[in-house]
Amino acid sequence: MLDQRLVTDNPEQIRDRLSIRGEIPGLDRLVESGLRRRKLIREVEDLRHEQKTAGSRMKDLMKSDPDAAAGLRAKLKESSARQKNLDAELKQVEAELQGLLLEIPNLPHESVVPGAGEEDNPLVRSVGEPPAFAFTPKPHWELGEALGILDFGRGVKLSGSRFTVMLDRGARLERALINFMLDLHIQQHGYTEVLTPFLVLRQSMEGTGQLPKFEEDAFKTAGPEYFLIPTAEVPVTNLHRDEIIEGEKLPIGYVAYSPCFRSEAGAHGKDTRGLTRLHQFNKVEMVKFTRPEDSWDELEKLTGNAEEVLKRLGLHYRVVSLCGGDLGFSAAKTYDLEVWMPGQDRFREISSCSNFTDFQARRARIRFRRQKGDKPELVHTLNGSGLAIGRTLAAILESFQRADGSVKIPEPLVPYAGFAEIR
Repeated sequence: MLDQRLVTDNPEQIRDRLSIRGEIPGLDRLVESGLRRRKLIREVEDLRHEQKTAGSRMKDLMKSDPDAAAGLRAKLKESSARQKNLDAELKQVEAELQGLLLEIPNLPHESVVPGAGEEDNPLVRSVGEPPAFAFTPKPHWELGEALGILDFGRGVKLSGSRFTVMLDRGARLERALINFMLDLHIQQHGYTEVLTPFLVLRQSMEGTGQLPKFEEDAFKTAGPEYFLIPTAEVPVTNLHRDEIIEGEKLPIGYVAYSPCFRSEAGAHGKDTRGLTRLHQFNKVEMVKFTRPEDSWDELEKLTGNAEEVLKRLGLHYRVVSLCGGDLGFSAAKTYDLEVWMPGQDRFREISSCSNFTDFQARRARIRFRRQKGDKPELVHTLNGSGLAIGRTLAAILESFQRADGSVKIPEPLVPYAGFAEIR
């Protein structure tokens, strides 16, 4: 969440910086509450100063002028009652402010441009060339079903829409991709692998910003309440919730495989075919904890780590910087990696790499101490998909398909998969 003092002391600055995201519900109330809090604090401080001064005078008046002392005592009694009322009002305003802060997104970085949606995202770079075909390439769902490795019908039979079943070499390729990505990030990029629970408490979802804003997009159990994770970002970031990290250990980088569960409540009718918007999908996630002054360099490194997967697999992709209207709730800046899908004749997002600055750390109370005895400071958190497994599999099927319907497997995956083609 945002710094309450920043909101109180600089309400118009907050309004200006958030304006590039578009309309923010609750922002006016937040600014009003911030101004009201600042006014109440000033009134309370003035009143305490008056009481302290009057208390000093009281000692002298008790000896020199008892009548005046009695009048001053009555005034102090009134002042004390007034202070209690102000303290109660201040407590109420601060509680309201805290609740509003949970609903307000992070401040965009100064490099984030205004814009309404993905069509306004600036292109950062394009890498590789789209594959050329002497035939009309097919989308992955047609290829997968024809090859007998994807079964969307049985996925619907088992669990309903937006589920699929992977069979034979499709299932093995999914597992190969997970292991390939984990090994790359561990061995080449220096991340530490973690395997966390896939069910988390409400506090964990609040800590990374999924709640309360996006509760309708979450799957959860009842009695006791657990949330199925929408991404490994949630449990991995919360590994250090309520902790103070030794400064010399930063930056810390974790990589984790997990299934992800999303209701896609706001995506009815969108991308209903194939592996693009499933309710359950696999992902490899990278999470970093850094000092504030290092986080922007670490964002570039993390993005490069995600790109390396695509480069090694020989997939054509581009990097875009999300504009204000497309920026995620908790992110200060995000790079999206979009892979080319020749069977769909379009780019598809396959990874989002974000710097959340101290937004998540303040919610989850994750701090570090530079040296022994120093006052703890909030860390900066970052995360990025490295990558979304199903979408990577889809890109491989579409990019390396052959005229006879078979698919060539990228060379780095062959040792993991145990086969060089699917036919």
